[in-house]
Amino acid sequence: MNRNGAEEAGRPSASPPPPLEWKFSQVFGERTAGEEVQEVDIISAIEFDKSGDHLATGDRGGRVVLFERTDVRDHGSRRDLERQDYPISRHPEFRYKTEFQSHEPEFDYLKSLEIEEKINKIRWCQTVNGALFLLSTNDKTIKFWKVQEKKVKRISEMHMDASQPLGNGSIASSSSASSRVFLPNGGCSESPCSYLSSDFSFPPGGFPSLHLPVVTSQEASLVARCRRVYAHAHDYHINSISNNSDGETFISADDLRINLWNLEISNQSFNIVDVKPANMEDLTEVITSAEFHPTHCNMLAYSSSKGSIRLIDLRQSALCDKHSKLFEEHAEPSPRSVFTDIVASVSDIKFAKDGRHILSRDYMTLKLWDINMDSGPVATFQVHEYLRPKLCDLYENDSIFDKFECCWSGDGLWVATGSYSNLFRIFGCVPGSTEATTLEASRNPMRRQVLNPARPARSLGSLTRVVRRGETPGVDANGNSYDFATKLLHLAWHPTENSIACAAANSLYMYYA
Repeated sequence: MNRNGAEEAGRPSASPPPPLEWKFSQVFGERTAGEEVQEVDIISAIEFDKSGDHLATGDRGGRVVLFERTDVRDHGSRRDLERQDYPISRHPEFRYKTEFQSHEPEFDYLKSLEIEEKINKIRWCQTVNGALFLLSTNDKTIKFWKVQEKKVKRISEMHMDASQPLGNGSIASSSSASSRVFLPNGGCSESPCSYLSSDFSFPPGGFPSLHLPVVTSQEASLVARCRRVYAHAHDYHINSISNNSDGETFISADDLRINLWNLEISNQSFNIVDVKPANMEDLTEVITSAEFHPTHCNMLAYSSSKGSIRLIDLRQSALCDKHSKLFEEHAEPSPRSVFTDIVASVSDIKFAKDGRHILSRDYMTLKLWDINMDSGPVATFQVHEYLRPKLCDLYENDSIFDKFECCWSGDGLWVATGSYSNLFRIFGCVPGSTEATTLEASRNPMRRQVLNPARPARSLGSLTRVVRRGETPGVDANGNSYDFATKLLHLAWHPTENSIACAAANSLYMYYA
């Protein structure tokens, strides 16, 4: 791990916190041994909302599944629990809430292009009057969803038992011998007689067979409704969407452009970044990820396939073709290969809550950047360095193009990212911390741990299992089998607690520390 001036960058200089001890919490959609995973069921996006009380996942079948927290919801707020002296659960627990079909497969007839329904990204919006709002996108179309709990009232049947006579055997009816006198002006004059027959009488206590309508139950039903559709604004596949801190706008990014939208306006967007050259043969890099600053509504960052991150200020110009800051690592003089640019491509970036730091993930490493230092990353965490000798094989089976996501802990003390064999790695990012934990997405997350106390530095760059797709599982230097076919691309850290949700194929695993 490389820490170039981390303390000068403003990271806390206090002693690092003790390493986290991770335990299994829950799993949703766990498959049994030998069960074949359907392609449409594979999870492709994970996102906690700002409060951490809701979790959303999207899959390749275009569905969005929502989960809600139960350990607080069942007893009220945490403050109420403290007042009432309830025992507070040790970790967040979630349950299935609802699901809906967000996107359907489409076909672009003008370009003869199939548009798959796979959910690329999900982002939560502000909650209003108890209703949940979120954005979801596939390759071409963004949708704005409202999920609200509606109470359905059930009314008892209103009827009169025909088998029981009324009074003396007659039934209620209009008098055929009504003494109405119709007047020329359309009115009528009638005697103050009843419409009921003269022999009709009400029994004492009324009619037990007559049922008046009453509300018997109010069942709560969750309804998901698509409020707006933001379409026809991207010629290339959308790789990112990000909400602005103003609560009114968001951005969407594809390979060459970033568009700015207003949540209330679906038929118009503004192109704020355009890296498309006049001649496509001159294209040297593409946009890979983009995210708004968490507190400054005028700032956003986007990464490129060359490993650089650009910070732009929307106040500078309508078309932000010039960045305000450029973050890139100055490569040491070393022999370059055909794979150098491929592994340098940034697959994901995340702002820290303080807005001061940016976390980026490329194929080989996690990098920590300070927006006040553009000379290079303040810390580098080795994730896939052990794969460098295998880059040729990874290129042949396309694994080298896998896009791994990264995430921050809510307090900014830890970072996490995924790897192969359903493994994910957690690093302490406080200066002086040597924490580098490898966990497996299973009921026993620690079972793949390899103890190597004699060489602690090596644990930063070595994973316990690795594999090549299409080959029989082999054995790595640590004696563990490896498999490139199983990969953990998507994970999310709870915003307020040390809890992680990660996707292994169609299964959602949750852990706490």
